[in-house]
Amino acid sequence: MELIQNTSDLSVYLAADEVVDHDHPLVRETAARLAKSATDSYGYARLAFEFVRDEIPHSQDSGDPRVTWRASDVLEQGTGICYAKAHALAALPRAEDIPTAFCYQKFDVVHGLVAVRFNGAWHRQDPRGNKPGVDAQFSLDGEQLAFVPDPGFNELDYPVLYAEPHPVVLSALKAAPDRSHLWQTLPTAL
Repeated sequence: MELIQNTSDLSVYLAADEVVDHDHPLVRETAARLAKSATDSYGYARLAFEFVRDEIPHSQDSGDPRVTWRASDVLEQGTGICYAKAHALAALPRAEDIPTAFCYQKFDVVHGLVAVRFNGAWHRQDPRGNKPGVDAQFSLDGEQLAFVPDPGFNELDYPVLYAEPHPVVLSALKAAPDRSHLWQTLPTAL
């Protein structure tokens, strides 16, 4: 699948904003700690991915009722659904000048992930969190995402790479007082 940037300006995939607040002290501190263990930008991106995938539990898996959406809140509270974990993962590479985009898949509901840019190409990564039946891995050579859409069930990969989280995703997160409410309002399409 060909991934399509929604803007040709690569600098927007490095920007900080209300959601991807990579200028926040906790995001900067986390990025600096991870960068100390990395030998290059690829190693850093892999460590950031593994940190978000493995150290921030998916709130459905852990039973955490809290809803997070800002990258710094995801890191501080240590919880989030796929969208929130993608927001945290976007903030960490952007903090180290690695262009990172938001991308989505459609199943019964929309699933969120990111793409990082290396060697002139985008590579999708899914920080959802592994569990039995889910084995997402960091890769620039082929994808190993948490889920593979089945077109026979009207599932699909959205090809667009967004610099900011999609508005329907962000609206659902911001409006949800808790995860049980969020589960009833998850977007079913972009």
